[in-house]
Amino acid sequence: MNIDDSVMARLKQEAARRGCTMSELVESALRLLLTARGTPRPLPSLPAFKSGGALVEIADREAIYEAMEGR
Repeated sequence: MNIDDSVMARLKQEAARRGCTMSELVESALRLLLTARGTPRPLPSLPAFKSGGALVEIADREAIYEAMEGR
């Protein structure tokens, strides 16, 4: 396993701060990662609203310009 030098330095600092080994910290992080993936959360419902309908026909370029520029 290859770990980027900057990540390794942060890992050493965090392990020292917590008073544990780097191996314990990596194992703990991996356990969290692997168990969190098991149960996906349901997505919230999208908001609904009434737009009042289209102002212009999307295929009519001139109508779009008129609506945008107030021509």
